[in-house]
Amino acid sequence: MCAKRLHMPDPLDILTDALIMSHIERGSRVIDLGCGDGRLLNRLKVEHDCSVLGVELDYKQFVACVSRGVPVLQANLNKGLEDIPSGSFDFAVFSQTLQQVNRPRAVLEEILRIARRALVVVPNFGHWKVRLQVVLQGRAPVTDSLPYEWFESPNVHFLTMRDFRDLAMRGNFRIVNELPIIGNRAVGRAWLPNLRAHSALYVLERSGD
Repeated sequence: MCAKRLHMPDPLDILTDALIMSHIERGSRVIDLGCGDGRLLNRLKVEHDCSVLGVELDYKQFVACVSRGVPVLQANLNKGLEDIPSGSFDFAVFSQTLQQVNRPRAVLEEILRIARRALVVVPNFGHWKVRLQVVLQGRAPVTDSLPYEWFESPNVHFLTMRDFRDLAMRGNFRIVNELPIIGNRAVGRAWLPNLRAHSALYVLERSGD
């Protein structure tokens, strides 16, 4: 994982925040893993009366969280969440971070140990612009939703929506809801979502719950 940056900026952060908040019940216990400057957690605390905790690696983002009054731990997600007891949270938010950790499947299963549900937002490397750049230019893609050159990118894994569904089938969790984000909105059903969505929100639960 990139040592410099864990939180990846989301060009549609207002839309993503609203989408995540719409899936979190008022008064819930919420942990945001890779919480950045704590913007979302602050809104959940103030507007939804949630009990919140952030986890962030980047020191500047960590300080920004503290400045907002958001409780936060500075920790590396690759080293696990063993200090957090099972079932401590109702919801875990994992937005634009999955592709940055070394072992995504293990981290997802650990997240669903500490939280009843996980809200996971991932970039979709199957988007047509990404494919076109690779095919026509023969170079690592740079798009609005993937703004970094390959040598600066915090991403260490490159997944598509199909890959995520496959991961869910292999892991000890299931997809409760899949919302492709196309343009400036999330849609419940979409034509060719793996080609058109630049990112997607997944609601996950442990299998058997």
